[in-house]
Order: sequence, then C-alpha cells, then structure tokens
Amino acid sequence: MRHRLWLVLVCWFGLVRPGWGADEGEYFEVSYPPSTVAGELVFGVTYTVWIPEGKQPLRGVIVHQHGCGGGACKGGGTAAYDLHWQALARKWNCALLGPSYHQQDTENCRLWCDPRNGSNKTFLQALDDLATAASRPELARVPWCLWGHSGGGFWASLMQTMYPERIAAIWFRSGTAIEAWEKGEIPKPDVPESAFGIPMMVNPGVKERDDARFRGAWTGAERMFQFYRAKNAPIGMTLDPKSGHECGDSRYVAIPFFDACLALRLPESGESSQKLKPVDVDGGWLAPFLEGDAVPAGKYAGNKREATWLPSESVGKVWSLYVKSAGVDDPTPPPAPTAVRVSTTNGQVAIHWSANADFESGLSGFVVLREGEEIGRVPEKPIGRFGKGLFQTMSYHDTPEKPLAEMKFVDRSPPEGKRPTYQVISVNAVGGKSAPSVAAVTE
Repeated sequence: MRHRLWLVLVCWFGLVRPGWGADEGEYFEVSYPPSTVAGELVFGVTYTVWIPEGKQPLRGVIVHQHGCGGGACKGGGTAAYDLHWQALARKWNCALLGPSYHQQDTENCRLWCDPRNGSNKTFLQALDDLATAASRPELARVPWCLWGHSGGGFWASLMQTMYPERIAAIWFRSGTAIEAWEKGEIPKPDVPESAFGIPMMVNPGVKERDDARFRGAWTGAERMFQFYRAKNAPIGMTLDPKSGHECGDSRYVAIPFFDACLALRLPESGESSQKLKPVDVDGGWLAPFLEGDAVPAGKYAGNKREATWLPSESVGKVWSLYVKSAGVDDPTPPPAPTAVRVSTTNGQVAIHWSANADFESGLSGFVVLREGEEIGRVPEKPIGRFGKGLFQTMSYHDTPEKPLAEMKFVDRSPPEGKRPTYQVISVNAVGGKSAPSVAAVTE
C-alpha cells in the first residue's frame, strides 16, 4: 500500500519515556501521510502503542480512539501513556493503542470516523507494522477492545459491523453512527448477526440530553441501545450524571466493564486460536435502563429487552453507584511505588520512582517521606478539570494532558551532614494509600 513508503518508526524501550520516571513496558509509534488515492485515508495519522513488560504473547489490543477536531486529535496522542488504562492492559497482557488523526477543525472528520473511507485499512496496516517493529507478530491478529469518544464512538460503531469477529467489547462515550445511517447521512451498513454478540456500552453525559450541539450523542445512545437490546444483544446504558460531552469520570466504569468482558471472551492464554468466546447473555446481570440495582438476568422482574445488560455482579455494583452520583468505591490500597532512586546535586536531593496505577481508581498522586516523615506531595494538589483530580491531569478526551506528569520530587533542604532515607507512597483517586516503598538512601 502507498502508505508503507512513508512509514516513520520511533521506538522507546524500557526506562526511556518522555517526561516520566522509569517504568516497565515499551512504546512504538508509526505514522502515515494523507493519501490522494481513492478509497484510502485522506488524513495523516499516528498510532502509538504501549506493550507491557514480559515476553508472553499478547492477548489483545485496547484501542482508545479520540473524537473529531484538532484538539481531540492532539489529545489522542497521549492515550497510550495513560497509567490507569495501562493497568487494564497489563492485567490481561494486552497492548494499549492510541491513534491520533491529523485533522483540523475545519475538515470533515467523517472522512476518518467512517472507517469505510479508508481508516479501517490504515488501522489494520498499523497493527501489521507495529507487530513487525515490536517483534510481536500476534499484535496483528489478536482481538480488540474498542473505546471511542464522540467521533471515535462513531468509528467503533461502524467497525463492529465490519469486523465483529475481532471485537471483544466496545465502549461508546458520547458517540455512535446509528442515527447518521438511519437518517441517510452515510450509507447504511449491513449489521451481521455476529455483531449482536459483542458486549457494548453506550455512555452519554446527562447534560447532552438538552444541549443543542450534543443532543445527538444522547439520542444516538438511546437508539443504539434500543436497536441492539431489542435483539437480546449484550448492551447497556451508563448515564454519566455529572458531565456533558466531555468524558468526565467514565473510565471508572469503562475499565471494569472491559475487564469483565475480557474475562468472558478472551481465548485461554497460550491458545493458538484467536477466536473469541461467545457471551452467555442470559448469564449476565440486568438493571433498569438509567438507574437502579443490578440483579442476575434470570431474576429481573421487568422487561428484559428494555434493561441495561451488564457482564458481571461486580460491574453491576460499580454501575449502580456511578449512575446515581458518578461515585467510585475502592476499598483496596494501590500498589506501592518501586525503584525509588535518589541523587544529590548542589546540596539538593532528587527522588525518582516508578509506580503502577491502582486498577480500580487510578492514581491521584504521591506522598514523599524522609526518615518516615512527609516532606511533600506530587502533585501538590491534583487537578481535575473534567473529573477527579489525578496525578496525570485528564483532558476533555480522557487522555493525559501534556506535559506528561513526572514521577519526581526535589528535596531542596535536606539535613546537613546526614544521608537520609526516602520513601514514596501512592495515593489512589479515593484517597487510599499504599504501603511505603522500599527506602532509598542518598548517594
């Protein structure tokens, strides 16, 4: 394909990562130029993938697809660096892929968010090229979890009509294509029977319901839910009770939803076949359409074809809390930081460390200890413009904002004539603290 002639490959390995402390995993990036060939993608695009540590074969790819417009495209460029989404990918030994289309605000984003305009071919090409770059041939053939915001949800809803056998689950944050195809704005796809077996979740913000610009995200979510649920498809509706078109705190349901769906659908580790396991829809949990408590499907008293489908009891509990208040419950502490390193320069001590995100609620920041006493926090105050305040400040698009947060603290007034020890504590998004890290002594 013409795009291969312009392939640019950049690789980051192991401890090298822009703006971060050291951690495990590898990053690879491929970029493609716009094409003038009919049927190919008219926009340039960059794909960045994070691959977890270890050499066990990958079991899937989690795709975090941004929406339309220049800001969304730039936001997508950091998706693969998200510590919380990496925690999900690491648990299932999946790659985390963040596409970033080179689209301007004045350009028609349906030229990429309708995958039939060539973005499907470029996506598959990127998986092939990244598989080669990473020496991970399985990356090109393993199943996908598709997360899409706005135009990204539009893209995912059409991808499920084209590649249903490849898709383990889908999360539609404020975007689907169903109204566009029902109104004749785009060619109506043939929805294969196998698409009705994909676990899916539509997730609009409550403020979209009466918003002149974004009301279509709400009505599209309702129509998508009604169309698929009427056919007993495993689809649910997660109302975000606080947000509009921004992603808010939706990750606190999206991540456990994907976790449960991967448990249901992935082939056993080591299997040569990549065929996804079918979903037992009647073995799931059901809840009232917008709010209420989830129960086993067999015990649901209402109309099951109008009820939200959920993959497990645990997701049902998360969902029931979230749709009421956007609340998050996390009774377990985060993992402790690792690889704490200290160095002295000009009488000041720099402390660096690594940390994995709390699986349930992510990371809000770190507490730095000297000789067991707190001397500072990173960040001093987490910023949450679109949701909870986190170590990685989240953008409108559910991606880390630049510059990427760094796991570093400088002790500017260390005690003279001593070699103090330093430790770091992780703090999750609900305030839970890890055990202190192993102590590190100044050099």
